[in-house]
Amino acid sequence: MKPLPITAWSVVNALGTGAAATLAALRARRSGLTENDFAPAAGGGFIGRVAGVAGHHLPGAFARFTCRNNLLLDLALRADGFDAQVAAAARRVGPARIGVVLGTSTSGITAGEAAFRQRDPASGALPADFDFAHTQDFFSAARFVRAALGLAGPAFVVSTACASAARSFVDAAQLIAAGVIDAAVVGGADSLCHMTLAGFAALGLISPFPCRPCDAARAGLSIGEAAGLALLERDGEAPFALLGYGESSDGYHMSAPHPEARGAIAAMRDALARASLVPAAIDYINLHGTGTPANDASEDRAVFEIFADQTPCSSTKGFTGHTLGASGIVEAVIALLALHEGFLPGCLGVTRLDPGFRARVLLDNESRPIGRVLSNSFGFGGANCSLIFGRAG
Repeated sequence: MKPLPITAWSVVNALGTGAAATLAALRARRSGLTENDFAPAAGGGFIGRVAGVAGHHLPGAFARFTCRNNLLLDLALRADGFDAQVAAAARRVGPARIGVVLGTSTSGITAGEAAFRQRDPASGALPADFDFAHTQDFFSAARFVRAALGLAGPAFVVSTACASAARSFVDAAQLIAAGVIDAAVVGGADSLCHMTLAGFAALGLISPFPCRPCDAARAGLSIGEAAGLALLERDGEAPFALLGYGESSDGYHMSAPHPEARGAIAAMRDALARASLVPAAIDYINLHGTGTPANDASEDRAVFEIFADQTPCSSTKGFTGHTLGASGIVEAVIALLALHEGFLPGCLGVTRLDPGFRARVLLDNESRPIGRVLSNSFGFGGANCSLIFGRAG
């Protein structure tokens, strides 16, 4: 594929608001995980909570969109000058030529949870002021972002579990290649909610301590929340670009990765082929690396199958938590920061690397110029997506 320039990006997660806050925490090896005070009865463990969400308010014209997910998206819109850069792009190509493709796994379900708690005790009816279409509905995210940015192009939301935001890059790239649009706002959001915390606890996947991807004693994941956005432009001028993408659907199990990592291997090989690159051309891999025993072992097998022990890799979820449908954009921004800064973040919290791992896992930060980064996002149900970012020239 032809490299697709990335002319703007922003991120909001437990490390702070804006890319600079994320970079500073990665450099300082400072985790954003804290004890679960959002819904401690729904699994305990640790969470990656974004500060200041409850005190943030949407402008009056958009008040009907108020839910935790859209508040996160609004913070991301305002971070890193993102909204101004989209406005400049709209002046160049026209608002109808910019699409919005976002990913989420839960959307504004916190609004639905609140409404359910307030239902009529006799009839079970939800409160009359509960606006499902503008909050809990999956399309709410794209509808809000398109309206807030004053865009008029096609808009939709992808929900492929933890691969959702990564998959938004794929669909947007295909729309641009087909000539439907000239640019796209991609990314997504996922917010903390009782359903997710209780659901992962029921699966026995919540770690009692901050998650430790790749550690021999890892015991599960820590749920986080986040929002992030990127602007892809066909004719944009930018130092970095989306060089390739790969996707697969192995459908092995509803919640467990394929034991032979077939889907992960297929996604990474597809990304390399689409970017016309050999494995040795990748300088760093941002692993999906959730911290669960099965996931990390399967991904290590996949990475070693393609890259052997030559390419440094790490998971950054020990910093942010697993932000589920938003993890693809959070880690895409981290990949772009790695390229821009010549900085490779090592895994956080690892006291002893799993002795069964064969890939080259980074346990400490490294600083050196790099040219290409591969970022993995693997979701429930066997939805797999790999993105390759690199220098545009």
